[in-house]
Amino acid sequence: MAFEGLAEKLSNSFKKLRSKGKLTEADVKEAMREVRLALLEADVNYKVAKEFTKKVTDRAVGSEVMESLTPAQMVIKIVNEELTGLMGGSEERLKMPAHPPAVIMMCGLQGAGKTTHAAKLAYQLKSQGHRPLLVAGDIYRPAAIKQLQVVGEKAGAPVFEKGTQDPVITAKEAVRHAKDYGNDYVIIDTAGRLQIDEALMEELRRIKEAVEPTDILLVVDAMTGQEAVNVAKTFDDLLDITGVILTKLDGDTRGGAALSVKAVTGKPIKYAGTGEKLSDLEVFHPDRMASRILGMGDVLTLIEDAQMKLDEKAAAKTAQRLMQNKMDLNDLLDQFEQVKKMGPIKGILSKLPGVGNKLDDVDIDDRVMDRSAAIILSMTPYERSHPDCLNASRKKRIAAGCGMKVEDVNRLLNQFRQTQKLMKQFGGMGKGKRKRMPNLPF
Repeated sequence: MAFEGLAEKLSNSFKKLRSKGKLTEADVKEAMREVRLALLEADVNYKVAKEFTKKVTDRAVGSEVMESLTPAQMVIKIVNEELTGLMGGSEERLKMPAHPPAVIMMCGLQGAGKTTHAAKLAYQLKSQGHRPLLVAGDIYRPAAIKQLQVVGEKAGAPVFEKGTQDPVITAKEAVRHAKDYGNDYVIIDTAGRLQIDEALMEELRRIKEAVEPTDILLVVDAMTGQEAVNVAKTFDDLLDITGVILTKLDGDTRGGAALSVKAVTGKPIKYAGTGEKLSDLEVFHPDRMASRILGMGDVLTLIEDAQMKLDEKAAAKTAQRLMQNKMDLNDLLDQFEQVKKMGPIKGILSKLPGVGNKLDDVDIDDRVMDRSAAIILSMTPYERSHPDCLNASRKKRIAAGCGMKVEDVNRLLNQFRQTQKLMKQFGGMGKGKRKRMPNLPF
C-alpha cells in the first residue's frame, strides 16, 4: 500500500519522541533529521523535503510545543498539519461552468492510464447522477478507440468517436453533441507519447484552444516517483493544467510523487487511482492522506467507500437476520461478496486508526474468502439454509466438489457457528444482559 515505508519510519521517529517526558530543541532537530531522511527515501523532491522539515522545526521549537504537557503529540499534530498543507490543504473538485457541459481534457504520457481513468471518472460522475460523454481523441495508438468503447460500456457512459478524423474537430463536434443531448460532462481522451515532444504538445494546445476545457487533468503514474513530478511540471508549463490524477497509488509503497506534485507544480492532486476496477478512483483528500501516513487511519474514506460500493438494502436485510439469530450460510456468502466489493482486505484495514503501520509484515491472503465461498457454493440450496444437516458423507461430497479437504469444510462450519454464537450474545445484550464480548472468528 502507498506510503508503507514512510509511515513506518515516521512512526519510529515519533516513538523516540514519546519516550521523552520533555523535549529539547536538540530532540526535535534529531527527529526532523530522521523525518527528512524518511522523506528522501520515499522519493520526495529534495527541496520539498528540506523546506518541509524546516517549517516543522520552526514551529516545533516554539513555546507552544516546549511548554505543552504532551510535547510529542504536539509535534505529531504539527507534522500532520504541514503534511496536509504540502499536499494541497483540502480536496479540489471538478469545475462546473454556469452553462454546461463541463469539458475535461485528459492528457499524459502513453501508458499512464489516461483511457482507463477517463472511464473511471465517467463511472464516478454517473454514480453521482451526472450524464458524462467520453470522447475518443487518440487516433494514433492502435485500438485506442476500441479500448475506450469497451471501458465506456462498462462505465455506462456513451462514447463519441469519429475514427481517424482530426482530434480537434472531433472534440468540437463532441461538445456540440453534448449540448444537444444533455450531457453535462465531456471527457476527452487525448493521445499520448512515450516521451514529451512538440507534435504532442501542439495537438493538445489546439484542442485546448478549440474547446476551452474547464479542467485539464494530467494522468501520471505514481510509481515513477520524481519522474512523475518532472512530467507534471513540463505539462503544466506548456498547458497550464488544473489538476493531477495519480494512478497506481495502491502499488507505490513510497508515495514521493503524491507529496511533491503540489509543491513543485502548484497544481493539486484531484484524484488517486487505487486499483484496477472502474470504482477504484478516489477524490484525493490531503488531510485524510496525511492521517494515513501518520497511522491515524482514514475512517471517512472507508465510510464513503462502503456507502458507494455496498448494497444498502442487502446489508440491512442481512443485519436484521443476524440480530434475529436467523443467519445461515447464504448470509455468510452474501457477506463475502460485500467485503470483496470494498477491495483487498489489507487496504480496508489500512484505513483503520492504529492499524495501517502494523500491516507491513502481515501477509493477508484475500483468497481465503474465495475458498470459503467455493465451499458454500458446492453445497445444495437446502444445505446452505440448513447447515445442521451436514453429516460426514455430505461434507465429503462438498469437499470433493470444491477441490478441498473435509478439514476445510469443518473449519468453515466452526467459524460459522462461532459467528452465530456471537450474534446470539449480541441479542442478549439488547435485552439487558451483561456479557463479555468474545473474539470475532473472522
